[in-house]
Amino acid sequence: MSILSVKNLSKSFGKLEVLNDISFNVEQGEVISIIGPSGSGKSTLLRCINQFEKIDSGECEICGITMTRNDENGKAVYADNKTLHDIRLKIGLVFQNFNLFPHMSVLKNITEAPVHVLKQDKAQAEQTAMELLGKMNLSDKADAYPCQLSGGQQQRVAIARALAMDPQILFFDEPTSALDPELTGEVLKVIKKLAEEHMTMVIVTHEMAFARAVSDRVIFMDGGVIVEQGDPEDVFGAPKMERTKQFLKNYGQS
Repeated sequence: MSILSVKNLSKSFGKLEVLNDISFNVEQGEVISIIGPSGSGKSTLLRCINQFEKIDSGECEICGITMTRNDENGKAVYADNKTLHDIRLKIGLVFQNFNLFPHMSVLKNITEAPVHVLKQDKAQAEQTAMELLGKMNLSDKADAYPCQLSGGQQQRVAIARALAMDPQILFFDEPTSALDPELTGEVLKVIKKLAEEHMTMVIVTHEMAFARAVSDRVIFMDGGVIVEQGDPEDVFGAPKMERTKQFLKNYGQS
């Protein structure tokens, strides 16, 4: 079953076309990595799907619920506010810069949305949060504040916070770009474990070896279009498009 279906999605900022006719599906339990040079539209695509940016045209369906469809003029029409809210509850996004609340403890960061948005019982939310912190190897950090954590620890808390909402699909926007190499490994290990548990994920990343190892499918974007997509071994080992070959050569991947 497709958890995410994107058809002919386009987005411009003024005269600058950032996304042009993007189409792809994500099946339940699938891990998709989106790679490509800076400015290729990868992060904008995630922001459009997560309702942080307005889609100009195209259809987007999440968990079988239509978020946008085209009108007779080919312009995107959004679903009503309640439907959009329901969709938001089914997806999680982990940002590159953590976005934790600095004035809240780690535990409060994780339980805030489940208690206030999902109306969960506080004790239940805290129990779930502690279980997630255990999975992140951060059980001893529940009472710490973000400023007392390393970047890698903060990003693992951000992942726990996203998982606490029990999303159907989890998006990562360059989750390691703000981290030094040593801390990057901690975060990638957590994402790999989620992949082994068949969490449905879409990961925008510059970590090519990781994308190759963890993904069911890889999408290569450049200039706002999907240049190539396929099995990681095909895309990394025998890319068909010249632009893909060029890009991977720069990363020492081909």
